[in-house]
Amino acid sequence: MEVTADIFKRLYLPFHVKLYRIAFALVGNQEEAEDIVQEVYSRLWERRDELAAVRNPEAYAITLTKHFCLDYLRSPRASRQAAELEETEEFQSDSSPEKETEEKDQIRQIQRWIDKLPLNQQQVLRLQGMEDYSVEEIEQITGYTAGNIRVLLSRARKTIREQFNKLYGK
Repeated sequence: MEVTADIFKRLYLPFHVKLYRIAFALVGNQEEAEDIVQEVYSRLWERRDELAAVRNPEAYAITLTKHFCLDYLRSPRASRQAAELEETEEFQSDSSPEKETEEKDQIRQIQRWIDKLPLNQQQVLRLQGMEDYSVEEIEQITGYTAGNIRVLLSRARKTIREQFNKLYGK
């Protein structure tokens, strides 16, 4: 069976938002996440002749997204962009400018620490912390076991907490 444009749209486009959320959680950058999802759809379309054999289109698209994200995270481009933190986030706070600056600095520092974690810890921390995925959903996305996910989360949080306490003495 040939996968036509209509079949492709019906099978794969419904996952667009989910694929974006996964990509964003893994790479932590909106533009890169959008680019990755676009690359995923391009690759799926290029391989449309092979898609008829795919039993679970959603799982296939998620796996492809994960692989593109891993490739991105291993690239020099990701390292450069991690250093260029977005300045566009505005705090919705009644606190003083000094307090806001301090909070922004702390957030930037925490992001740098996260970026230095092992890749698997970064992934699960971003999926749970930023995208609010459950352990079961993270298990499906990453292929890690639930126990492994809990260990990775625990280690990541412990590392960040230790770094925070060391620097800020809190």
